[in-house]
Amino acid sequence: MCLARIDPLDIALLMESDLYKTIAEPATSELRERASRFMGFAFPLVSLSDFSRYLNDVRSIHPKATHHCYAYRFGPDEHHYRANDDGEPSGSAGKPILGQIDSFGLSNVLIIVVRYYGGTKLGVPGLIQAYRDAARATLESAEIVDGYYCTRLKIIAEYPAIPDVMYVGKQYDWLIVDQLYTAAHQTLIVEVRKSVYPAIWEDLQTRAGGMYPDELREGKRSASVLVTPLEDHD
Repeated sequence: MCLARIDPLDIALLMESDLYKTIAEPATSELRERASRFMGFAFPLVSLSDFSRYLNDVRSIHPKATHHCYAYRFGPDEHHYRANDDGEPSGSAGKPILGQIDSFGLSNVLIIVVRYYGGTKLGVPGLIQAYRDAARATLESAEIVDGYYCTRLKIIAEYPAIPDVMYVGKQYDWLIVDQLYTAAHQTLIVEVRKSVYPAIWEDLQTRAGGMYPDELREGKRSASVLVTPLEDHD
């Protein structure tokens, strides 16, 4: 995930299809229902590897909790989600938590609701209400911001082309993740908005790589600037 830092670039190919809503930083809440204690934790997910880390952190902080129920939604695919009841009756915890993520129109978000059992059974309707209320209260305490999906690129450029490579990258507000140097080349690992990838690829080939648009249409590529998409980085 890349959080939007500037207004959308004034580029014809820039679309809003890579935009989504998420939370700026972790948020918490707490409520009680008939002696049971429900504690909500919301986290922005930069990558799916964050999910296990956050869940393990919450479990380690609350090892004596009766349940650690959770749900997340991640990435542009609407089917990429998970909901877990962690021992509660099926559909009574994870699903209402996920429902609140969807109700707020969010993505790349994990919500964990920890329950300390208070001795009184709530029944399935009571559990659904309690987990839904805990998730909603947690998101209400969070700052909701715009994010955008990103593509990670590997750029290998000869040193004379580097100033133009950097100029192009600055125009698209890229994020430099890593840089490597050899005697003949500099390698950049960068992240750019997914929607601008076609435009930045062409600009790197033409302005920095010395190619003409007609040559690109013929399938030719610059020998001095190599651009390879590595992965979608959400």
